[in-house]
Amino acid sequence: MRKRRARTKLIGDSKLLRQFEAMRRTTILLADDHTMFSTALQKLLEPEHEVIGRVEDGRSLVKMAVELKPDLVLADVGMPLLNGLDAGRELKKLAPRIKIIFLTMNPDPIVANEALRMGASGYLLKSSGGEELLQAVQNALRGLTYVTPQIRQAMEEMFIRDPRSLNQHKELAERQREVLQMLAEGRSMKEIAYILGITHRTVRYHKYRIMEDLGLKNNAELVQYAIKHSIIPSR
Repeated sequence: MRKRRARTKLIGDSKLLRQFEAMRRTTILLADDHTMFSTALQKLLEPEHEVIGRVEDGRSLVKMAVELKPDLVLADVGMPLLNGLDAGRELKKLAPRIKIIFLTMNPDPIVANEALRMGASGYLLKSSGGEELLQAVQNALRGLTYVTPQIRQAMEEMFIRDPRSLNQHKELAERQREVLQMLAEGRSMKEIAYILGITHRTVRYHKYRIMEDLGLKNNAELVQYAIKHSIIPSR
């Protein structure tokens, strides 16, 4: 009799837990350096989900996501200090259970492929409709991946033409990408050293190695490389 009562209680408890999980709204962190866009995005999401924070750069994204532990992050690719892809890579190491969807102006299938390779659950354009975004959020929460149809088609066409074309650029170390982004944003080596907590000499060494490894001759070429590979946005 006691065993039956205990079993009945366990069944009841698990049912209540499922009901609680169903009632709990999904928590979302927004990362975009365009305040008007993120405000509009919050209004779109909040009837069904809970927006628990908004940040404007990649470094703040990683910090806030680790602190707040949202169910999902909606992030732009092009953000200051640390771009969305590199912020996503770091976040996946620190909190792999957090889902990430990129919402961007960048239609490059190579960038989309890189986002999926680092563990993103979705890649959408900012021109996508609200219903498409909400569908992508639902897919991500169910463990599925969503890519805007036109980008998915472009990725498939590139792969058919040349399977290697989606992974064509040279890989840089994580610290090199951080230094490269801030140099391309026009920050001084002294400022970069302060932000990253390293010495001025170390920043200068990284810049020298980046330019040597990539065959870049001057700062203009460095900026062009960063734009071409979506390390900074072309604004």
